[in-house]
Amino acid sequence: MKVLLFRDDEKVFAKSGVGRAMKHQEEALRLAGVDFTTDSDADFDIIHLNTINPESYILAKKAHKEGKKIVFHAHSTEEDFRNSFALSNIIAPAFRKWLQKCYNTADVLLTPTPYSKELLEKYGLKAPIIPISNGIDLGRFAKDPAKIAKFREYFHLSKKDKVVISVGHYFERKGLPDFCEVARNFPDVKFIWFGHTASGLLTKNVKKSIRKKPQNVILPGYIDGEIIQGAFASANIFFFPSYEETEGIVVLEALASKCQVLVRNIGVYESWLTKDENCFMAENNDEFSEKIRAYFAGEINSTIESGYKVAEQRSLPKIGEQLKKIYQDLLLEN
Repeated sequence: MKVLLFRDDEKVFAKSGVGRAMKHQEEALRLAGVDFTTDSDADFDIIHLNTINPESYILAKKAHKEGKKIVFHAHSTEEDFRNSFALSNIIAPAFRKWLQKCYNTADVLLTPTPYSKELLEKYGLKAPIIPISNGIDLGRFAKDPAKIAKFREYFHLSKKDKVVISVGHYFERKGLPDFCEVARNFPDVKFIWFGHTASGLLTKNVKKSIRKKPQNVILPGYIDGEIIQGAFASANIFFFPSYEETEGIVVLEALASKCQVLVRNIGVYESWLTKDENCFMAENNDEFSEKIRAYFAGEINSTIESGYKVAEQRSLPKIGEQLKKIYQDLLLEN
């Protein structure tokens, strides 16, 4: 059994959750001892696709003609495309049709959560849909004093400075305007949002939020490596006010870093996160602010240790074994 893990244009997806998901798959397959290649000219039995570019669609059709099995990883839905960037809602219906066209080339569809599976089941797709987490590299996000020091030095933070972080594109859907509004209530706390989106794609509301952000909000752009790992390990709270996700790899990264997680109470988390047990949840900015205030005041208990157990359940060795079984079962089918 040999798998072609098609990587598409890495530069385009490197800064996205899909890019990290593809890296996770490579490591997971190595750990599970699965023979795989990223060379699209090599021979293979199964092609595993992660992107919905025309090249992926063409490769899937070609593989089908050659009698190869096709695994399509459905990271995207119309629901998480909407309310993202300028004109995204206008484009969304056409985007859904393209998703259907791509996903209907598959022999099996993978998607990160039961929630995203439920969404996709309404798309009229032919292939069976299997929920499987994007996984998390626990070792990469283990607390490291050197990484923490590098993060705090980069942002000139003292030992006493309280820090709230988030990670994501400057999308309306990600909740950047809410992040900025909540920050206004805590002028003595540093709020740092890691990520970037080209200015031409920003909605008017996001542009306004960036232009009028309070002084305690820091927007350093996209930062990877030891600084962001140190940020997860050092921050007091990871605050992720996103309105729609298919999983949220950054949430897994925060849980793996043993950082206190605060998310919006939305459907994607129903199957794996529990309010006040392994994370904090809230419905609106007033509730977000109250959770942050109460946590800093020591009025509510941390959920960090229970949150880490959630990450452990989604470790890359476990994801690798799940992928291996999916591939094996697929080849047993006629």
